[in-house]
Amino acid sequence: MTVAIDFDPDRLAWDKGDGLLPAVVQHAADGRVLMLGYMNRAALTQTLVGGKVTFYSRSKQRLWTKGESSGHVLKLVSMHADCDADSLLVLADPVGPTCHRGTDSCFGDAVAPALAFLGRLDALIAARERERPADSYTTRLFEGGLRRIAQKVGEEGVETSLAAVAEDDAALLDEAADLVYHLIVLLRARGLGLEAAVAVLAARHAKG
Repeated sequence: MTVAIDFDPDRLAWDKGDGLLPAVVQHAADGRVLMLGYMNRAALTQTLVGGKVTFYSRSKQRLWTKGESSGHVLKLVSMHADCDADSLLVLADPVGPTCHRGTDSCFGDAVAPALAFLGRLDALIAARERERPADSYTTRLFEGGLRRIAQKVGEEGVETSLAAVAEDDAALLDEAADLVYHLIVLLRARGLGLEAAVAVLAARHAKG
């Protein structure tokens, strides 16, 4: 596969780091920083062509594809160079934990943007829609059909409104959480994701 990038590899500042550029890997769905590695020209080329994030291992003195032993690969989504063309930002979808310690991030699982869980929840609901595991409430919702899911969103919307005017903050937050969850399920039932709705909000904001 070939992934579109927004920079010319030949114009990167390879000479600054003796042919190596630091590459920060960020979770494409929720924004968490997963790890830091280094790429040379060959690692960059292999990453772009193969679609799995590959680094140059300074200790092993060779190319190293993340997950080549564990299977916990990083699937490339996009890649960007910084303003000085001397470092790279890699957006990727991780398959399993990124760190050898078994954590999602090499910086620890507690390090995440405040709203990162929404992206993780959206991905989890998408997986439930595909896999339909038994004894899952989300599976039961999908199997109940679009109309039933839409009905649940309506019910949760009413309950959220009532909690806003008649109950305390804890009750409002509880109902709001239910509403957000069921709304994501509804979007997935229509083949959409939360990011599509967020894109609409971003487009409206851009228009001022």
